[in-house]
Amino acid sequence: MARDERGVTPQSEDFSAWYNELVFKAELVDRGPVRGTMVIRPYGYRIWELLQADMDRRIKETGHVNAYFPLLIPESYLRREAEHVEGFAPELAVVTHAGGKELEEPLVVRPTSETVIGEMMAKWISSHRDLPMLLNQWANVVRWEMRPRMFLRTTEFLWQEGHTAHADEADAMREKLIALDLYAKVAREIAAMPVVAGEKTASERFPGAVRTYTVEGMMRDGRALQSGTSHYLGTNFAKAFSIQYTAESGEQQYCHTSSWGMSARMIGGVIMTHGDDKGLVLPPLLAPYQVVIVPIGRGDQAGQVLPPAVELAERLSRAGIRAHVDTRAQLSPGFKFNDWEMRGVPVRLELGPRDLADGAALMSTRLGEGKSPVSLDSAPAVLLAELTAFQDLLLRRATSFRDSRTATVNAWEEFAEAVTTGWALAFHCGQAQCENDIKAATSATARVIPAEGAPEQGVCVRCGLPSAYGKRLIFGRSY
Repeated sequence: MARDERGVTPQSEDFSAWYNELVFKAELVDRGPVRGTMVIRPYGYRIWELLQADMDRRIKETGHVNAYFPLLIPESYLRREAEHVEGFAPELAVVTHAGGKELEEPLVVRPTSETVIGEMMAKWISSHRDLPMLLNQWANVVRWEMRPRMFLRTTEFLWQEGHTAHADEADAMREKLIALDLYAKVAREIAAMPVVAGEKTASERFPGAVRTYTVEGMMRDGRALQSGTSHYLGTNFAKAFSIQYTAESGEQQYCHTSSWGMSARMIGGVIMTHGDDKGLVLPPLLAPYQVVIVPIGRGDQAGQVLPPAVELAERLSRAGIRAHVDTRAQLSPGFKFNDWEMRGVPVRLELGPRDLADGAALMSTRLGEGKSPVSLDSAPAVLLAELTAFQDLLLRRATSFRDSRTATVNAWEEFAEAVTTGWALAFHCGQAQCENDIKAATSATARVIPAEGAPEQGVCVRCGLPSAYGKRLIFGRSY
């Protein structure tokens, strides 16, 4: 298919190429100087800022407070929890020299912070009155990726990580539900991603966790993307780091801890949930510019149209709309239209001399067909309604797509076919070896045991043994 230099490979032709081209052409990222790292450009970083601001507000509303912990962690800390170090060992970046000499103990560049925060919790917690301790950190982490992909898997990435300590399992499990609900709401309400929340199987748990929970979204190629996780760590890390408290009875008891995180991979999820062959399609709540105004005219006409365009943008901004006037005089209107379409702007307004004389602008929405006039006087109210409708449309569209690509299956042949284009809802025996066999045969894994849905009994789609979960699991290929 022919396309100009501004275009991207069609999704149907090569989804991976579409994604890899789009993140660069939409000026979201650039490659960093170290293999697997990325530079997040201003347009991409603004999406992260909007997501971060909303999440930070929600996190604080649940009683958590922000803190910051060191990037460098003594290697011995990770070794205190056996499953944890084994799970992360292949991804660790280790500092062995500093200040011109070899270090007595190697330092690990933070892959996650359970260990260093556990060390601090042990110092800060002494009594039941100190619990629960509800901490959150906005940080970068480093995990050495063999097959990096912008936003999805990079050597260094941005995230938030919640870390909490509780008096007992019941309180820690309530925390897990708070975090999982927070992620599901952010995904659905802000990113317009219809995620499925639930628990991971034992094989898919976070290293060192007793139970792991997730929110999973379907991308437009039918693959799953893990968009946020919450872990109940039991007393594993408390015992490794002596996180203890004195109960009301006077006994010394170990805390029950949790951790949970969502990263900038959510941006990759937004791109792949909503994007099309023309480029990005951004939910208004995450769009750096919700409305772009393109003045039409050259010379004297440009001078006539530009001031009203700027004045309109200011009125929109006062109404709470992120508006931008494209003043790039060297570019044609057609180029600008294609450029903003590719960059996913929800609404575009054209304002030329004739429109100005009519007291209107021509409006185009990112997924709409054609143009319609909007009165300049009523523009703020009309556009607020359009943006709300567009946000809702994206969630409905993504939900419909996910449902159309999700098949309830009982036979292995149906399962193998379903996971080539989407998700399979199937019973599973719970055996790790059976999960491995499924992955080897189809590249599909157990993505989530859905929290919602009625109990069901059946036999494993692969081996025929009774289901271990009392309901169907979602299986799919994933990122």
